[in-house]
Amino acid sequence: LASHKGTVVAITHDRYFLDNVAKSIIEVDSGDIFVVRGNYSRFLERKTERLRVQEQANDSRTAKLQAELSWIQKAKSAGRSNRARLRSYAKLLEESNAAKHADRVQGGAIEIVPGPRLGKSVLKVTGLSKSYGERLLFRDLTFDLPAGAIMGIVGPNGTGKSTLLRIISGLEDPDEGEVKLGPTTSLGYVDQSRDGLDPQKTCFQEISQGQETLAFGEKEVNMRAYVAAFNLRGTTQEKLVGKLSGGERGRVHLAKTLRGGHNLLMLDEPSNDLDVDTLRSLEDALRDFAGSAIVISHDRWFLDRVCDHTLGFESDGSVEFYVGSVSEYYSWRERRRPQRVNLAV
Repeated sequence: LASHKGTVVAITHDRYFLDNVAKSIIEVDSGDIFVVRGNYSRFLERKTERLRVQEQANDSRTAKLQAELSWIQKAKSAGRSNRARLRSYAKLLEESNAAKHADRVQGGAIEIVPGPRLGKSVLKVTGLSKSYGERLLFRDLTFDLPAGAIMGIVGPNGTGKSTLLRIISGLEDPDEGEVKLGPTTSLGYVDQSRDGLDPQKTCFQEISQGQETLAFGEKEVNMRAYVAAFNLRGTTQEKLVGKLSGGERGRVHLAKTLRGGHNLLMLDEPSNDLDVDTLRSLEDALRDFAGSAIVISHDRWFLDRVCDHTLGFESDGSVEFYVGSVSEYYSWRERRRPQRVNLAV
């Protein structure tokens, strides 16, 4: 695509793709359209500057509102009126309310309810092998996940990445080998099936489980705000789960799991159902997370931002455990096997 002479219009949340291929980016944000010439890195620079200017404008608008309100209050107490000043105040108030509405649309940040403190042993996998009939997925897989590590799982489709998570969670048996969770490990698993959701409950009921607030240490968060952080806002919170779109159900499943108080999270393609802003919020939450996590994703940008360990699956059934980011893993992989050029995540 980068060498294509024609015009290509692509809709994607894949920031790695945008950074390496796009020459212009169009963002639709709260009903407004912004166009930036350049790749994703350039877009971020321009957006950061735009938000800074917007914040300064909001501060200036607030100061003007306070000054106008003070004048109006004094004028009323003195028995005076000035229609022009009143119209000016009304206009400023309208602009301020519009700015506040835009802030509400952006929503709050995703937060992960902390689980028990992890011990030295979190997850140990030894000699794991799995096949379906004659088709080998992986063989002799061994790794020891440290406390606090976030491990990204990459590799071609059909190599057993999701199957590994199902085996770790106890939903499927390996052909050979052993999975051992640490004595303090509490496992939270977000799979792609969403079978554990109740279709007769509303979105809010399914996530809140009857609670109105969530405790994050000494801080409490309103449950409605917590749900809204997953881009589930307004009337969507009152929809039945069975009536939600696939992407909405995926976000319900994610929100329900992240509030469960687990210290080992397994997330299977969480980026599929998230827009860029929500995904960025999830990245920040994972980087602040005190526990460990295992993440399957085709979003290279997302993995590079959060992962410090990598598990690389190959089509021949081999799996490599690497201490480092996904990009570092691929560089290491190419140095070891320079003849391989397939960098598919």
